[in-house]
Amino acid sequence: MIMEGKRDIRKLSLEQLEEFFLSVGDKKFRAKQVYEWLWNKSLKNFDDMTNISKDTREMLKDHFTINHIQVDLMQHSNDGTIKNAVKLYDGKIVESVLIPTSKRITACVSSQVGCSLDCNFCATARLKRMRNLNPDEIYDQVVAIKEEANTYFQRPLTNIVFMGMGEPLLNYANVLAAIEKITSPEGLGMAARRITLSTVGIPKLIKKLADEEVKINLAISLHSAINETRSRLMPINDVNPIEDLGAALQYWYQKTKRKVTYEYVIWEGINDDERHAKALAKFCKLIPSKVNIIQYNPIDDGEFRQASQSAVDMYVEILEKQDIVAKVRKSRGQDIDAACGQLANKNEVASLS
Repeated sequence: MIMEGKRDIRKLSLEQLEEFFLSVGDKKFRAKQVYEWLWNKSLKNFDDMTNISKDTREMLKDHFTINHIQVDLMQHSNDGTIKNAVKLYDGKIVESVLIPTSKRITACVSSQVGCSLDCNFCATARLKRMRNLNPDEIYDQVVAIKEEANTYFQRPLTNIVFMGMGEPLLNYANVLAAIEKITSPEGLGMAARRITLSTVGIPKLIKKLADEEVKINLAISLHSAINETRSRLMPINDVNPIEDLGAALQYWYQKTKRKVTYEYVIWEGINDDERHAKALAKFCKLIPSKVNIIQYNPIDDGEFRQASQSAVDMYVEILEKQDIVAKVRKSRGQDIDAACGQLANKNEVASLS
């Protein structure tokens, strides 16, 4: 619920919070106490700030609100994956996913409500983009999955991927602000190298991200290194063709020295031939990289069908002959529509069809 007349306290920096406490005649150090409760301890209400007087807590409630998320629905897959339907302060819904393996627990988080990119194979693309997520809404998704990892697996959260709903680079400032909080000692204190941002590939923003010197990993949702095919799959390729993407990735590697992961689905009759496999191998040679070949997760009975195992084997053989690391990734959470490309509020999709 939106609290009219009250500002979300998490929109304030520590310095702004200090100024507020001084303006009401309180001590400056009080701001740091509150800031720690909000971010390091991920508190959801003022009443639980136990080292702050009741009068101060009441004063905070008079001036501010905490627009934290709520896990509206939690679904458990047979393979251990957990999908959260996350309700935001304005009632809108996004989804996030906990993905457990033997070595790690990964949080897959959303950055936008819906998406504007119209990738033809993705369920999220069927939702119109309604708004960007705020930094705290991204942060809260991670906190929720961190708590679920401890509750259901008795293990810590190890990795974060921006592979949920939306295009992270089209919510650039808020995503970077969330990453700063996630990696800060005052926040969750997670290592930046444990975070991967997945993008369709927007050249000017990849270059900007490289200039920021954020130590995160970059993954590109590629699916074809041939312009004609990629534009059919992903209309954004019409204005950001493979040549421009390749140049931006060379700039990324020059600035960061961090290799890139290419996410790649092979579809029957679309990109399952040697021509496409060799084009991918050539593109991979631009900079140090690896390829994750991802199982396709159907969203309907339409034109997209998973390629044969022989086509997948052909890709792997061609890539490995070029000394390119290629891993075939098995999808997780298919039975609860939590796999790659499947995230979308089902009720929302139904209303648009």
